[in-house]
Amino acid sequence: MIIVNVKEGESLDRALKRFKKKFEKTGVLRELRSRQAYEKTSVTRRIQVKKAIYKQSLNQDTNV
Repeated sequence: MIIVNVKEGESLDRALKRFKKKFEKTGVLRELRSRQAYEKTSVTRRIQVKKAIYKQSLNQDTNV
């Protein structure tokens, strides 16, 4: 359970923004979306490899 204490004089918008940030870090929505439909392990692995290749290409571009 996520708890966000509202500080003295803090606006509700600011507290809501902190709540959203904490909620995003937990990864609940990402997990929920991934469980909407079954994905074969081979497809999952293929996606992970593509992401890794993409990240490596970004790192190589910044190092050049």
